Amino acid sequence: MAQGNGWLDSVAGKLVPMSKTPLGPPPVLSDLYAGIIGQSQQLREVLAKIDKVAAGDANVCIMGESGTGKELIARAIHHNSPRRDRPLVTLDCTAVPEGLMESHLFGHRRGSFTGAVEHRNGVFSLADTGTLFIDEISELPLTLQAKLLRVIQSHEFVEVGGSQPVQADIRLITASNKDLREAVADGTFRADLYYRIAVVMIQMPPLRERRDDIPQLVEHFLDRFSSIHRRPVPTITPRALDLLTSYTWPGNVRQLENCIEQAVVLANEEIIDVDVLSLDDREPKKHPGKSDPARAGLTLREVEQEHILRTLQAVNGNRTRAARLLGISLRCLQYKLKSYAQGENPALESVGSSQTTYSRGVS
Repeated sequence: MAQGNGWLDSVAGKLVPMSKTPLGPPPVLSDLYAGIIGQSQQLREVLAKIDKVAAGDANVCIMGESGTGKELIARAIHHNSPRRDRPLVTLDCTAVPEGLMESHLFGHRRGSFTGAVEHRNGVFSLADTGTLFIDEISELPLTLQAKLLRVIQSHEFVEVGGSQPVQADIRLITASNKDLREAVADGTFRADLYYRIAVVMIQMPPLRERRDDIPQLVEHFLDRFSSIHRRPVPTITPRALDLLTSYTWPGNVRQLENCIEQAVVLANEEIIDVDVLSLDDREPKKHPGKSDPARAGLTLREVEQEHILRTLQAVNGNRTRAARLLGISLRCLQYKLKSYAQGENPALESVGSSQTTYSRGVS
């Protein structure tokens, strides 16, 4: 077993400075990397790897925490590849119920199961001659991992309810916010599938490890959300920028994006200071010698429920985004809400909404 783990280890925007207070020199990034913002050494290493892998057809696996921009990397690979003029199709494994996943992957024939009233193409057909990006592949059940492995090996698949093989001409890019090597060791992910999808591995660094990019990201988001909300582009104070740069960003770029949008909306004047920045660890802290009796008296289940509901509130009820921030699958979140609803609060089952999409802009 130790030998197997050693083998696993071996396999493995563009900005315009604000008119009032420039935050630093503008980055020199090609339009081919549209949406990828920054100049840090860590990001440059990722872009250099994109340059090397884009021209070929090797399978690429992108690993990184939620909110680091894995889908942007997948899009950059596609748009720099010979398949750039062909479809780019995204499948988010956390947004599809397990019972429907095979149909979403391979498609189904009419009458193949209850509710199959018409023929439907799966993502392998939709991405034909182009690129298929499977996000959060670690959530794929083991039974479907075996079928996906066969498709990768044989370059053909069979639709649900079908009998004839269909050719699969796609370039496969996958992503996961979990370490797939650990998942293989735990038995939740097939080793043979890992070797097939991780011909090239790209590790996306968390935002806390590329703090040099934060000022440029802030600048980008200020400009973007000022335009969206039809407000003047505000100036950010030095102490606010220092706070943003020193923060740990557990939700990575997605959390920073949300923080800046909220600040643009809430700022009373054309200045953003620390008072309009919503950062979790800036909440008022209790005296260290005293505990809140209400908090101390909660059961573990109640603490979990309260944290999940706060997260849902922070993302305006979007279950998919909440699940990503909580580090759990969408199915797990739905199960927890249902279990809460069966208890003392039946209204919890309807809290939030999920979003299923095949082609998205962020990851």
